[in-house]
Amino acid sequence: MIDFVGKRHWFFLGSTIAVVVAIFALGAFGLRPGIDFAGGTAMTLRFDPQVEQAALRQAVADYGSTDAIVQRSGDDYLVRMKLLSTEERETLLATLESSTGSDLTALDYNTVSPSIATETARQAGLALLFASIAMLLYIAWSFRKMPSPLKWGACAIVALAHNIVIVAGLFALLGRFRGVEVDALFITGLLTIVGYTINNTVVVFDRVRENRAKGISPDLGVTVNCSLVETLVRTVNTSLTTLCVILALLLFGGSTIYYFILVLFVGLLVGTYSSMFIAGPLLVTWEKREWGQVISKIRASRQASQSV
Repeated sequence: MIDFVGKRHWFFLGSTIAVVVAIFALGAFGLRPGIDFAGGTAMTLRFDPQVEQAALRQAVADYGSTDAIVQRSGDDYLVRMKLLSTEERETLLATLESSTGSDLTALDYNTVSPSIATETARQAGLALLFASIAMLLYIAWSFRKMPSPLKWGACAIVALAHNIVIVAGLFALLGRFRGVEVDALFITGLLTIVGYTINNTVVVFDRVRENRAKGISPDLGVTVNCSLVETLVRTVNTSLTTLCVILALLLFGGSTIYYFILVLFVGLLVGTYSSMFIAGPLLVTWEKREWGQVISKIRASRQASQSV
C-alpha cells in the first residue's frame, strides 16, 4: 500500500512553494486585464498579403494608439486598444490598409465600456466567492454526521484555493512575459475547475466516510490513506480521459479559445493533485493538530536549501 498520508509533509512543502511563487507573481506583476475587465476595443485582423508584426505595430502607433497591444495569432493579428467608436474604427482600418499596402479584413470586433468592464470584474469575483461558500456549506452539510463537519468543507475549500492561486499565478507570469490577458473566459475556466475538481475531493471524502463506518482503523490517517489508494485508479482514469480531450483542444482548438483551454488543462492537473494529496492529508493534519510539526518541517527544508 502506498503511504500517501505518511508523505503528506512533502506534498504540503511542494504546494507551499508553488503557492508562494504564484502569490509573488500576482503581487509583483498582477493579472493583465483584457477588455472584459479593463474596457476598450479588440479586433482580429487578417492581411493579404501578410505584413510583419513590427510594421503593423508601427502603423497602429502612427494612428495615435501608442499603448495598443498587437499580438500575432497564427495568420491573424489581435489588436487591443482604447475604446473606439464605429467611425474611429473604420478610420483606423482604412489607415492600416493604406499604411501596410495590404488588403485588410476585420474578422471580429469587440468593444466594452469601462463601466461595464468594472461591473464584469466585480461580478466575476462575487461568482468565485459565492461558489466557494456554497460548496463549503454543502460539504459540511453532506458530512454532518462526521465529527467536525466544517473541517471537511474547509479542507476542500483550501484545496480549491490552492488550485485557483496556482493557475492565477501562472497567468500572472504569462501576462508579464508573454503579454497574455485574462478575460471572461478565464473566469469561466476557473469556475469550471472549481466545479470539476471538487468532484474528486468529494469522492475521496465519501470513501473516507464509508471506511470509517466500516471501522477499518481508529486512526484517521490510516483510513484516509486506505481511501486514497482505493480511489486512486478511478481518479487517474477520470482525469486522464478528460485531459486527452482538453489536450486535443489545446493543440487544435485555435487561438480564440487557446488560453481558456490552457486554464482547464493546468487547473485539471493541479486539481487532481490537490484532491489526492492535499485535501485528505490536510484533514488528517488538522484532526491530529500537527500544524506546528508541518511549519517546523517547512522551515527546516527552507533553511537546508538556503545553506546549500
